[in-house]
Amino acid sequence: MGTSALRSTAVAFVSTVVFFGAVGWITVHAPNWPDVQRSFFNGTVWNQSVPDIVPAFWVNVQLFCIAEVLILVLALVLAVLRSLPGPVLFPLRLLATVYADVFRAVPGVLIIYLLGFGIPGLQIPGVPTDPFFYAVVALTLVYSAYVSEVYRAGIQSVHPSQEAAARSLGLTQLQALRYVVLPQAVRRVIPPLLNDFIGLQKDTVLVSYIGVVEIFRQSQIDQAAAFNFTPYLVTALVFLVITIPLARLVDVLIARDRRRFLAGAR
Repeated sequence: MGTSALRSTAVAFVSTVVFFGAVGWITVHAPNWPDVQRSFFNGTVWNQSVPDIVPAFWVNVQLFCIAEVLILVLALVLAVLRSLPGPVLFPLRLLATVYADVFRAVPGVLIIYLLGFGIPGLQIPGVPTDPFFYAVVALTLVYSAYVSEVYRAGIQSVHPSQEAAARSLGLTQLQALRYVVLPQAVRRVIPPLLNDFIGLQKDTVLVSYIGVVEIFRQSQIDQAAAFNFTPYLVTALVFLVITIPLARLVDVLIARDRRRFLAGAR
């Protein structure tokens, strides 16, 4: 490492220490800091909450994994439908467009409310009433709309010459889409897909509004029992531990794709 790099690292380290040290000093010397410390940083409540809250995160993991698989499939179908050419297939393109527009326009928490309370309220025989089921359905519907646009951007990023070359080799339009365009498109959109799934992981807490006892709902229960906000910090720490490594993975993938693009452009 050169002298300039060492100097930059040292300056960055010192400035970081000074900044966070100043923030910490201002916080602990605030007039109401003792009350805030008791309400948010209570060690006894922390120790009591961790055994309840951490296992509850398993429900969020289940929600995330099931919804993610469904989202990947449904979103790809929607993206393909919006990419189909020709006037005959216009109704399918219109249906996929309306779906994407509606579920991107309505806040996700409203979709969760409408499904979680509305459909069970109809009391239709044979229709599930489990809130976990409607939590998965709601998250799938909402995020499929966003992910379908990511897929569609990837499909449109593939140069038309790729499809033309496939057609010249005797492939049909659908075969060219399946074997030539889609594989390239999917590889290109992996980083933005991971960003969407980081958002999905965090939004699993929204299903607490329809009665699913997951990590956030459990923290609410513990907070009400202890009359203390420390359980919320436990929940925040769990998400930090899980989400930050995923965010860094996205950065690594983006940097790798950028290097590949620059190498191919030479």
